[in-house]
Amino acid sequence: MQPFSDQAVKELQQYQIQIQKLENKRHEYQFEGGDAFFEAMEQNLIERGHFNAHVFLDKSETMLHLTFHIQGNYELICDRTLDSFEEPFETEHKLILKYGDKPQEISDEIEVISWDTQGINLARYIFEFIGLTVPMKKLHPRLRQEEAEEDPDDEREGKLVYSSKGENAEAGIDPNADNIDPRWQALMKLKQNGKSGS
Repeated sequence: MQPFSDQAVKELQQYQIQIQKLENKRHEYQFEGGDAFFEAMEQNLIERGHFNAHVFLDKSETMLHLTFHIQGNYELICDRTLDSFEEPFETEHKLILKYGDKPQEISDEIEVISWDTQGINLARYIFEFIGLTVPMKKLHPRLRQEEAEEDPDDEREGKLVYSSKGENAEAGIDPNADNIDPRWQALMKLKQNGKSGS
């Protein structure tokens, strides 16, 4: 995978945190992004949207503990009518970055970063967490009401979301399968871009 373009790097620079200079205590950050953010991520899962991200970073001698609270909206295309509509979202996630000798991803919530890491860029994580809120079935709000009236026992069908790979595994969804969810394709491409660009 190709690294991010120069224009994308410039846009995403605002999500960079210089961690080596931080004191060992809690730090608080606010980030805001719009269409330029999603374009800079060089993916096709979300093209237009806006978000506010509130991030707490607890730094200690051996790790960084981050808590993300992100809310906003993005534009989706209805699977049935092809009409565009705005979908609101709100999500919370935790991430632990442990210091170690070799960078590696331990799980969805734990990564190892090298001891000499100067800074971290939160753009990839913010996008991943937003991407996990995109519904599998994209229905215009007016159609959801119609479906709910037709099938009152399945009112949440049009709002299916995945919050982690672990839940997908429990549901029998293989992220490596040929018929992979396009959301995972976009997120995996993003992770590979992030690693190749670091």
